[in-house]
Amino acid sequence: MNAHLLFPHRDFDQDESLRSMMCGYRDARQALEHQLSKHERALIQDLELNVLFDSMANGDEFLFEVARKVILAGSSNDVETVRYRQQVLKDCLNNAEVLRSLYSVTVEAIEETRKMQWSVSNYEHPASVLYCAIEILEVLSGKLRKLRLIGEEHAVRFESKAFRALFTMLQQELSDEYLATIEGHLEEVKFRKGILLSAELDSHNEGENYTLRRSTKEEPGWLKRIFGKGQRDFTFYIADGDQAGAEFLGDVRRRGIGRASMAIAQASEHVLDFFRMLRTEVGFYQCCLNLYDRLVAQGSKACVPEPINAGKRKHQFCGLYDVCLALQRSHCVVANTVNADAKDFVLVTGANQGGKSTFLRSIGVAQLMMQAGMFVAAEAFEAELCPAVFTHYKREEDAAMKSGKLDEELARMSDIAERIAPNAMILFNESFAATNEREGSEIARQVVSALLEKRIKIFYVTHLYTFAHRCWERFREQALCLRAERDADGKRTFRMIEGEPLETSFGEDLYRQVFETARSEPSEERERAALVQRSGRHVVTNFK
Repeated sequence: MNAHLLFPHRDFDQDESLRSMMCGYRDARQALEHQLSKHERALIQDLELNVLFDSMANGDEFLFEVARKVILAGSSNDVETVRYRQQVLKDCLNNAEVLRSLYSVTVEAIEETRKMQWSVSNYEHPASVLYCAIEILEVLSGKLRKLRLIGEEHAVRFESKAFRALFTMLQQELSDEYLATIEGHLEEVKFRKGILLSAELDSHNEGENYTLRRSTKEEPGWLKRIFGKGQRDFTFYIADGDQAGAEFLGDVRRRGIGRASMAIAQASEHVLDFFRMLRTEVGFYQCCLNLYDRLVAQGSKACVPEPINAGKRKHQFCGLYDVCLALQRSHCVVANTVNADAKDFVLVTGANQGGKSTFLRSIGVAQLMMQAGMFVAAEAFEAELCPAVFTHYKREEDAAMKSGKLDEELARMSDIAERIAPNAMILFNESFAATNEREGSEIARQVVSALLEKRIKIFYVTHLYTFAHRCWERFREQALCLRAERDADGKRTFRMIEGEPLETSFGEDLYRQVFETARSEPSEERERAALVQRSGRHVVTNFK
């Protein structure tokens, strides 16, 4: 049985640490953290993705890991996979309660069998393994029946190929007759009436080839058992205290049911794997529902993006906003509309604190959400898929650094250069500004030139005017230059408009905002001086 809710022809790649976390192991979260690559850690830090994952998980630690794993793995998806997930997500949004019911059943199945799973994996005695596996299958058969009933009741409301295939499989393969047969077999292998075995003697007159047999003898009714004179069973008894005889019969029993216990344990693990996979895949869409409900509640918009094949240089959007900022502030934030079609390089300059970094973050998060098959925080969004998304943001001083900030930036850029491939996307935020204007501009220019030669898609936020001006002159045909909008009075609108780089970032606006405001507001010292003067005392003050 397969879920196939995330990929058309295969299941999601569920690693052992995620399975362990599902079983409640405490060290599973640390294992998942350890698996993150350097560039994935940078993505999470620079784009503030943990804010997104927290909202998707809604307090559920397992869902947090599912959201993180699926979104970070989205860069490997093609257009077919993205659209396949979009259809599934549409069904989920239209049938939210049904999806929650499906997820609830998978959680119940795994939680109710958790201790039994531990027993199966730790017992060596075939009889113990057998009985634990039987208990697991009895629980799971009831959960399979629940899944089938949900499908029978609601299948007509789903339109995606994935859900139709899932519900059809549940109805065809899990009929009442089939489940009753399973329950009958499980009752039979409990061996309430004893065990029938056959064996052969080897050359040393020792038993071999022990085989479990099904008894063909019909069970007589109660009248026949009382009054009948059927053939007597051949029976022998072990004397009290005959430890050797008891051990011998125990060994015969273990050999006889060993293969049966192994087969039933494998069957229980197979059904459990189906529930684990279903929980993971349904869990991702549960994460999407949690996020969508949060955005709708605060009045923010979301849309289904249009994915384009990599290399087409399509990238345009209307009303795009930083979803992580909106989630942190719990209200709508300023959105931007940009058309960067046929552009390899988007250069963002302009006023300090004008929303450039926020805009850059909205680009990266939207790309990851689209490639994971999710909706996007915008009114409309169309973009090509990228085989990878990288970030290169400035870092604050770190006492643990063994070299200077510029050396650290160059080392990170070198690591990215070794891994980046054509049509990938890289987001620069104030990179190479840790040195002087001339040197920083030259380093940035050479890096950008090399990346553009390799067909890398670049978004670059910078205050380096020399670098920005040279790029504007040299790459004008393949570049789009945006500027953080500033009103005549210095007010920031936090919108990006097309415009060539300016020589100033209007830092004086921030100076006046901070210091002139402080000067215009009476301080406690001024009030005290005024009070003393009014009281007739001589006070010497020097205010500037």
